[in-house]
Amino acid sequence: MGGGCVLGGEPGLSGALGAGQHALRADCGQCFGLCCVAPAFSVSSDFAIDKPAGQPCPHLHASFRCGIHDGLRRQGFPGCAAYDCFGAGQRVSQVTFAGRDWRQNPQAAAQMFAVFAIMRQLHELLWYLAAALALAPARAVHGELRRALTVTQAMTVRPAQALLELDVRAHRDQVNAVLARASELVRAELPGRKRDYRGADLAGARLAKGPASSARTSAAPTSPWPTSPGPISGPPAFAGPIWPRACSSPNPSSTRRRATSAPGCRHR
Repeated sequence: MGGGCVLGGEPGLSGALGAGQHALRADCGQCFGLCCVAPAFSVSSDFAIDKPAGQPCPHLHASFRCGIHDGLRRQGFPGCAAYDCFGAGQRVSQVTFAGRDWRQNPQAAAQMFAVFAIMRQLHELLWYLAAALALAPARAVHGELRRALTVTQAMTVRPAQALLELDVRAHRDQVNAVLARASELVRAELPGRKRDYRGADLAGARLAKGPASSARTSAAPTSPWPTSPGPISGPPAFAGPIWPRACSSPNPSSTRRRATSAPGCRHR
């Protein structure tokens, strides 16, 4: 797709991730165009065409580069311009599948695309955890955040079949509980009345004129982070606290994303 390549310039993330900080920055030059193949597109304000999951976008070149990268928004693909895989693309391409691409190994294509959907969720969680660890007001839960970060990082290095057997929904719920507590600690230090829209359905809400009276909210999970989470399948259900970043759609087969765009992508 060639969307937002992030992490560079994000304060505190390098401290939490150490040398592994670049793992969360999309490097499209090391990816096999997975975001241009694995997800489905639907004609909308985000995409100019319909594309089934697992079918390459017609603009994807044989070199795994986007043929319209410089004009994505003008040609009706703002969803591609905004998309961010958090570095999951190159990890799946170069680590999980050891540089074997889906064109040369078509028998592995379906598995690779399914693994990409899972890896992207894990990398997104790593981004949130690292961001939370950079917030001093959340220091009371830094230990839990580090444990969650370590467990999530360990999941990303599992072989393909083991990744497909993960219960990502359960893991996201566990991580979300810790992130929610970190968010509460940070909000507690902010002046004025704090409104919690976590999990709210704000579609059509007039936020500029006050609270969204019709917003439907859901309670944040409160279970403590376990010493060792159970087997980790299914789509994510991450409502998440409000960090300075947009969260993706809860449907991994769709590219109707809500992410921020950033420069630096090499998917050209």
